Amino acid sequence: LHPISNMKSAIIAALVGSAAAFAPAQTGKASTALNAFESELGAQPPLGFFDPLGMLDDADQDRFDRLRYVEIKHGRICQLAFLGNIITRAGLHIPGDIDTAGDSFDSYPNGLAAVFGPDAIPQAGFAQIFAFVGLLELGVMKDSANGAEPGEFVGDFRNGALDFGWDTFDEETKLSKRAIELNNGRAAMMGILGLMVHEQLG
Repeated sequence: LHPISNMKSAIIAALVGSAAAFAPAQTGKASTALNAFESELGAQPPLGFFDPLGMLDDADQDRFDRLRYVEIKHGRICQLAFLGNIITRAGLHIPGDIDTAGDSFDSYPNGLAAVFGPDAIPQAGFAQIFAFVGLLELGVMKDSANGAEPGEFVGDFRNGALDFGWDTFDEETKLSKRAIELNNGRAAMMGILGLMVHEQLG
């Protein structure tokens, strides 16, 4: 298939999959009514509560928590992806070789071209990345991984090991930081999508 057609399909899938990205975060309410979510963390100006596809219509708490979990995780991934694009396009790469053949990290293109196309990294390298991400997904990046108690909110991946001073913050500061993360993640989802589209359109 033509790369542009593939990109159009990817854009549509990404937009549908992240349609609930602007839905609010849960704070423990168990109501299944939609208005139970309209004043929660995440429903912020200028859009307020934003669910154009109705993914939260008649949603219960479990459904809401699942969407929130996916939104936070995708937002974090996209923040890393956007930053990675900016850094590599600025000419900064890991020093040394990526394989035993002597191919350096900076010998490969930036963006999607590093994964797809004639100059992409070897398939064995892609398989290693895929396996590592799968390991993180299945065994580490969870609300209660490695036998740890569940976190205090959806998306709390500390797992009894990482803290960075979170427990020293008061509740107002915690809510503020969670709201900032949501906004940054949402912006990054749009940002990395824009970078991918721009790359494919040339």
